[in-house]
Amino acid sequence: MPIRHAVRTVVLATLLGGLPVGATTMLRADLPQMAQTSDAVVQGVVRRVQSRWSGDKRRIVTDVEIQVTEALKGQPGGTVVVTQPGGRVGDIGQVVGGLASFSEGEEVVVFLEKRGAAAFQLAGMAQGKYQVQRTGPGTMAVPASTGDAVLIDPKTRQETASNAKTVTLEELKASVRAAVQAQQAAPSKKGAK
Repeated sequence: MPIRHAVRTVVLATLLGGLPVGATTMLRADLPQMAQTSDAVVQGVVRRVQSRWSGDKRRIVTDVEIQVTEALKGQPGGTVVVTQPGGRVGDIGQVVGGLASFSEGEEVVVFLEKRGAAAFQLAGMAQGKYQVQRTGPGTMAVPASTGDAVLIDPKTRQETASNAKTVTLEELKASVRAAVQAQQAAPSKKGAK
């Protein structure tokens, strides 16, 4: 009997070991696209990160409160709340791959999609966050890691790598402003034809 149990265990482990591990899959978003499709783009400082049970008490969500220092798109107000799935409440934690992490005091530029009257979510999950680093000669904007998420090219539908790069904060802001201006100019060009 113990040998039969051992054989079953080995066979089961072998079969399960061959199964692919589930990962978050998302379309790769480029900077101009995120700037144009976002409801708001803001630079700010994370003031609070707090996990809680959702209203139905079935999952954990994390609220990230960001004090806005500059609105690059939209008029979100002086503070925005970004809500993401996952987090830790007491001894229970839920992890969702492909999301950005936040720390109190961290300076960020975030691309936001509206979720209800006063809440937002990140556009493109982790792709919608840049961390502002004020070290060395210049201020840099570093894209958040997408972790183990699988990025898919929106045109070819093939797996691809992120095309987000570390840039200066001013380059990031200029790119966002240019994309927003191009978006605002596009309808007038169509009407002129």
